[in-house]
Amino acid sequence: MDTFLNNEEPFQIRLKSKEFFQQPTIELAKQLLGCLLIKESLDGVASGYIVETEAYMGPEDKAAHSFQNRRTKRTEVLFGEAGIAYTYRMHTHCLVNVVSGEKEKPEAILIRAIEPFSGIPLMETRRKTTVLRNLTNGPGKLTKALGITMDDYGRSFQEPPIMIAEGVLPDEIASGKRIGIENSGEAKDYPWRFWVKGNPYVSRHQREI
Repeated sequence: MDTFLNNEEPFQIRLKSKEFFQQPTIELAKQLLGCLLIKESLDGVASGYIVETEAYMGPEDKAAHSFQNRRTKRTEVLFGEAGIAYTYRMHTHCLVNVVSGEKEKPEAILIRAIEPFSGIPLMETRRKTTVLRNLTNGPGKLTKALGITMDDYGRSFQEPPIMIAEGVLPDEIASGKRIGIENSGEAKDYPWRFWVKGNPYVSRHQREI
């Protein structure tokens, strides 16, 4: 059990176990909802509850970076153990994924949105906005708000500076198509995006399946 400060008030966390990350990818994408994503930095600690994820199923998924077992310097971490951070750049943004699946089975889960919990003033400074709803309602927004960078590539989510801990179980989970993968053939229609139904920090609300 570790202790952090939330607006100067201490709060305790219980990190997710190694076994938690070893669930099948689709199930893990759902189970991550409500978990607390935490990032320590020299500026302080910031965290938020995960409210939206997308699963990418590796070699058989045309939308995945590891489609057809594509193995590059960027995707190498996907072939390792579950529970590791896979960060990559999309335009000017750094995005963060949770490596999932068995070793040599390169699957991952994109964290698309979080609900701010601790370090909100720090998030506001980093994002240059005080509009709470706009701080972390997108995959590039949340990494900037938390201070997640390419330096977090390959780090475990089970120890500082980047961690996933127990949080709050969602009342209801919704699912639908993933976003921004229109050129991936039939994969664009797979209902592998999951979100906490009714949460205002979800990046995009669309028809649920």
